Amino acid sequence: MFTGIVQAVGTIARVAPLEIDCPALDLADVGLGDSICVQGVCLTVTAVKGASFSADVSSETLSVTVGLERAGAAVNLEKSLALGERLGGHLVTGHIDGVGDVLTFAEGLLRVRMPPELPRYVARKGSICVDGVSLTVNRVDGGTFEAFLIPHTRKVTTLGRLAAGGRVNLEVDLIARYVDRLLTASQ
Repeated sequence: MFTGIVQAVGTIARVAPLEIDCPALDLADVGLGDSICVQGVCLTVTAVKGASFSADVSSETLSVTVGLERAGAAVNLEKSLALGERLGGHLVTGHIDGVGDVLTFAEGLLRVRMPPELPRYVARKGSICVDGVSLTVNRVDGGTFEAFLIPHTRKVTTLGRLAAGGRVNLEVDLIARYVDRLLTASQ
């Protein structure tokens, strides 16, 4: 479980197996089998060496996500949440629900088109995770949503580098998914 509050930005050093250089992320308490959220994707650590870690990425994960396929790419990183820690964002699993298309990004306002199965889970003033970053939804219009990124978020995550035409990993609110499941199961 994660919060969507990015702890550091790392760089993909190697794609297969995935190796992330992350000198700004404290790996002292990370071990084999631990989870780290990489660009919104929950991955299992297979090795830690100095200021880098490795993780296996399945072909399934690569087929339903973006941002893990290019050496040199910057990635958002968050270690898993420990019981008793602050929950500064929202509950995030690291299980990507779909890939969105960046329609516009200017002066902090991000507008993204979602895959057709996701809008039912996205609500104004609700939460959505974009490339591992917890954001508050300001507006939903059919298959698109808008969120405002404060200067701090743009500075300390990869989201400040977004541009129209880019693609992003999306994870909808966990509670919305369960509410929908309960409602549809009872019908």
